[in-house]
Amino acid sequence: MKNRIFGHTGRAVGDVGLGTWQLGAGWGDVTEAEAMATLHAAHESGTTFFDTADVYGMGRSETFIGRFLRETKAAVYVATKFGRFSPPGWPDNFTRAAVRQHAEASLSRLGLAALDLTQLHCLPMEVMRRGEIFGWLRELKREGKIRDFGASVESMDEALLCVREEGIASLQIIFNVFRQKPVATLFAEAKRRNVALIVRLPLASGLLGGKMSRSTTFSPADHRNFNRDGQQFNVGETFAGLPFEKGVELADALKPLVPAGLTLPEMALRWCLDFEAVSVIIPGAKNPAQARANARASDLPPLGDELHARLAAFYGSEVQAHIRGAY
Repeated sequence: MKNRIFGHTGRAVGDVGLGTWQLGAGWGDVTEAEAMATLHAAHESGTTFFDTADVYGMGRSETFIGRFLRETKAAVYVATKFGRFSPPGWPDNFTRAAVRQHAEASLSRLGLAALDLTQLHCLPMEVMRRGEIFGWLRELKREGKIRDFGASVESMDEALLCVREEGIASLQIIFNVFRQKPVATLFAEAKRRNVALIVRLPLASGLLGGKMSRSTTFSPADHRNFNRDGQQFNVGETFAGLPFEKGVELADALKPLVPAGLTLPEMALRWCLDFEAVSVIIPGAKNPAQARANARASDLPPLGDELHARLAAFYGSEVQAHIRGAY
């Protein structure tokens, strides 16, 4: 797997990471054995960046990663997030005491002396605009509790607010063939400031896996069932904000553009990696086979200017108008 430097941290990470929301909750049931096997498969495939959050299974995902680190002593860069865990919950999560409480809890579950990276987990714009919370993160960094901090955001307005914060190491954004706005609004500024970009949902909650149909169903515990229209949290976190049926239609329309020898998900992952501003993509996986398949995107050749132009035109003419939610 190819490495990229993670912003101003200077840390080299494999450019295909692993998103571990699936291993916590919200994507249907994943057993402990499946979760551990998935972590091992990702690492054996060259993945050195795990993204998690305290709220994924209310600590379940972090606990699995902590066990993996103890068992393997692997040199993995672990990025976690905070702000949505309860207790204390919103809005009490946005106090100095709560920030410290959540950092200490993540340290305990992960079994680490210091967090490589902790990220604001899609906090309200007004909280981030006040700026106090970034000051509390700087305190934790000075004390050695965290090595670096970043922010996971929903919209480009939030990203542009956060990218200007002193000391911020990374921004985590939704970016895929169906969500191309960051190219024109964020990439140049992030690169200028040497802020790493973490790409979540590069396969648009599985739409860009190319296997779904209008009749596809999901378990009650899967957010693609209970949040497909934003019933529980930002609609953009599910199917990139597209109505499910429209998303299936658009994914099918992309299939004729897939180069010979590639699959639709391989094209979609490679598309993200073709942008120099992207530091790491974090496709999720529920089993070892998915983790291995995702990792292969690192070694695929670039897609080429002509295909990039066609995919940009497809987004502008066919996709953009259908995106819902903060963007």
